[in-house]
Amino acid sequence: MHTINYEHLMRRTRLCIGIVIFGLFISGVTAFPLETELKWMANQSNDLPQYVQHWLDTVYGAIKTSNNTYPFLSYGTDWLAFAHVMLAVLFIGPWLKPLQNIWVVQFGMIACVMILPLAFIMGPIRGIPIFWSLVDCSFGVLGIIPLYIAYDGIKKLAVLNRRGL
Repeated sequence: MHTINYEHLMRRTRLCIGIVIFGLFISGVTAFPLETELKWMANQSNDLPQYVQHWLDTVYGAIKTSNNTYPFLSYGTDWLAFAHVMLAVLFIGPWLKPLQNIWVVQFGMIACVMILPLAFIMGPIRGIPIFWSLVDCSFGVLGIIPLYIAYDGIKKLAVLNRRGL
């Protein structure tokens, strides 16, 4: 019979939670310099399909115009960035004490699933092309993988903990 090593399981669980923390943090801090990033992406998009180039140019033009005319609108993305960073901080709890904070991992998995209806409902309402909605959905699809592995690890850790192993 294969025995599960408590320390190995804890390391794997923490690695998965660390990936989520890193992803949320990077998503947050990269939302602050949005205009600069979009300019760079638009300038580097020559090898992408024409519809992607057009979309990046359109989004960059809209952000640039908004920032020049109504810079306060970017305050909304500042709050989006802040929320991502704060969510990253939230996951420090299960990284430190996974058994006591499994609810945060469950919350993260729910959030990943809920990305899909948000993207597919609000995307068309806001005029977002389907390919970009799929890019947005990929964050939920990819994000749930380390969260589920962490969740499974925490459940196994709880069983081992009850057995005194």
